[in-house]
Parts: sequence; structure tokens; C-alpha cells
Amino acid sequence: MLLLDLAYLLVLAVLSPWLVWRSVVTGRYRRELAAKLLGRVSVRNPQAKPVAWFHAVSVGEVNLLGTLIPAFRKRHPEYLVVISSTTDTGLAEARRRFADLCVIAFPFDFSWAVGATFDAVKPSLVVLTESELWPNFLTAAKQRNVSVIVVNARMSPRSFARLRRFAGFARRMLFSKITRFAVQEDEYAVRFRQLGLPQSKLIVTGSIKYDGASKSRETLETQRLRQTLGLAAVPAGLPAILLAGSTHAPEESLILAAFARLRERFPELRLILVPRHPDRFDEVAQLVHATGLSALRRSAIREPLSEMPAIVLLDTVGELGAAWGLADVGFTGGSLDGKRGGQSMIEPAGYGVPCVFGPHVWNFRDSAKQLVEVGGAFMVRDAAALETELAKLIADAELRERMGLAARELVRRQQGATERTLDVIDAILTSTALTRAA
Repeated sequence: MLLLDLAYLLVLAVLSPWLVWRSVVTGRYRRELAAKLLGRVSVRNPQAKPVAWFHAVSVGEVNLLGTLIPAFRKRHPEYLVVISSTTDTGLAEARRRFADLCVIAFPFDFSWAVGATFDAVKPSLVVLTESELWPNFLTAAKQRNVSVIVVNARMSPRSFARLRRFAGFARRMLFSKITRFAVQEDEYAVRFRQLGLPQSKLIVTGSIKYDGASKSRETLETQRLRQTLGLAAVPAGLPAILLAGSTHAPEESLILAAFARLRERFPELRLILVPRHPDRFDEVAQLVHATGLSALRRSAIREPLSEMPAIVLLDTVGELGAAWGLADVGFTGGSLDGKRGGQSMIEPAGYGVPCVFGPHVWNFRDSAKQLVEVGGAFMVRDAAALETELAKLIADAELRERMGLAARELVRRQQGATERTLDVIDAILTSTALTRAA
């Protein structure tokens, strides 16, 4: 642990000029430093209940916990649930979603910060979502005999290629200290086994994201946003709404250029643009302004609009789900540049939104493949093909309806991962209780 701490301090010293610059420019890395750097958190537990600590890296994982935690609390009302997140946006969303629960900042992986946080939380169980694994954190859990379960676990080709070079280190410092992996699909389980994990630690449960994806377009959040954007009195599909969700650079430029050309053919078309990272909102706003089309930032809308402008930049956190309920056609970002592996296309599928995405979707490879196979989405090679497929969908309401129904049906068939994941957690809780009793 001492060597890791020294390594972290060295990296921090090298990166400190860049971190200071990023903090000044974006406002990131400043909040809750005492909690992150020193582990100064407070957890009230007057009834001395056993504690289940759930961790979500950012907003996407917090949304996943929005399905898992209520189900866990229903099964285990005797537990106090504590939630942590790494990013500022994740913490804000967790506090909005789980206003009645304790939400804390996840500590940096220094031994003192991790140890202080564990001593404050006193968990009986730690549940990590997807892939947030840190050596000192896992060591602290093992030293305290705390079971750690990774739920909705995945292993992308890129992560696998990196970890395979250091498979021995990964097994010793990370995987050996985790009690169980509840894995999304067989392909990920195979990669974990190739890194040396025993089969006994791996259980394929499916993706929890499907369980929270079946949504009605009549939810209160969607109806409020519909009214705010001036769409309440407009018949569905008129004007057609294109939503580009969780976009990264340079996708905003590509989408805006395609949208401007599509507007020449479909004058009533509207765009809701949702960048993935809040620290890029101002940058993307400049790109929107440069189009010359009528546009508004969501954060600037104080009263309901009488009519939606050509473009709305959704520069708020936590409204993307509601916005998908307004969309007729979708694009899911992180899929065109070959660097990020795509963002989730499961949520729009649950709303019945026919989506288009690029070829780089290894984070959701199985979901993307299945959606394309059932006719619920299009995968395109590049921006030119993206515009072609979007035009096809905008022009054909019957095609949109068929694809939307196929997408919703796929989501429905894939559900059940939450209950299977809870069964894995229950088995660990039972085993732990028996061990302590013995």
C-alpha cells in the first residue's frame, strides 16, 4: 500500500499543473476534496443497521442503481444503504435520485483516504457497478473482511488488451479481492476467465440497464419537458424531433452539419443536442450558435416556450431520460470517433426510439448487435451514412414505428437481470452470515 501511495503521489505531482488548469477552466476536481483526499465523510446510522455500500462512477451508473437499489431495499429493509460516486455530476444525480439516503464522494485511492472512508461507512457489503476497481480500496475491504461484488460487470476489448499485459498484477491486486462478478454477458465472462479468474467467481446475469429501460412517453418528467419546450400542444411527430444523446467531440459538429442539411428537406425538423460531459456545454453552445439557426440552451429557459426553436442544447444533468421520451429519431454518441466505445442505446430503445449509431460501440457490442438484428436500429460507417439513415427515418413514419416496436420488444425480452443480480448478492450475504456465525 505504501508503494502504491508513493506512486499515486508521484503521478499527482506530475499532473498537478494540468489538473490546476483543468480545475480553473472547467470547475472540476474542486468539490468535496476533504472527502476524496482525506476520507472525511459522515454516515448517520443511529440504529446500528448493517450497511450496504453501493458505488457508481458517474451519472450512467447512478441511473443503473436507480433500478437496483430500490429492489435491494425491498428485499433487505434491515440494511442501511450508502451510495458513493466519483464525479461531481454523479454525486449531484445520486443526491437527486436518492434524497433519503446518504450519498458520499468516493475516496481517491490513497490508503489513508480509503481507510478513513471505510471506518466512517463501516460496510458489511460493497457493491461496485461495472468497472471501478482500485487496489488500495479492495485491499482495505479485504482487511476488514468486507465482501465486494461487481455488478453489471463488463470487459471491453480495449480494457482486456490492457489488462492482459499485466494479468498477474490484475489477478493479485484486483480480482483476487473481489468476492463475485455478476457479468452482463458470456463474452465478458470469457475475457475475465482468460485473465485468470476462476469460473466460481463469475455469474452471467444480463444487463440491469434493460430492467430500467422500459419507459412510458407519458411520464411526469417527459410531460414537463414537453411543456417547457413548447411541444405540449403539438401532435406527436410534428415537428419530428431528432435527439443526439451523450455526444463527444467531434460528433456535435457532424450532427449539426447534418441537421442543417436535413432542415432544408424537412423544415419542421427539430434537434435536441445532449453532450456527454457538462464541462463541454459552453464549447458546444458556440458550435450551435455558429449554425445561425434558432437555438436555446435548456438552462436559459425559465418559462414554457410557445414554440420550440430549431435546436435546444440540453445543458442540464439528469434530463436525458425524459428527453428520450420526446424523440422520434435518435443518435447515440461516442460511436463515431473510435475512442470511446459508444454510449448506451438501451434507454432510447426502451422508449421505442429508432436509433442510429456509429461502428465503434464495443462498450455495448451485444446490445448494438441485437438491436440491429431485430430491426430496431441502424449502424453506420461514418457521418455521411449517418445523414442518409437519419433522412430515411425522418421521411418514413411507418418505418420509425416498426423499428421502435422492435426495439421495445427486445428490451422487454432482455429484462430480469436485477432479480438475478440480487440473487447473487443474497448468496454472498447468506454465506457471510454463516461464516460469521461459525
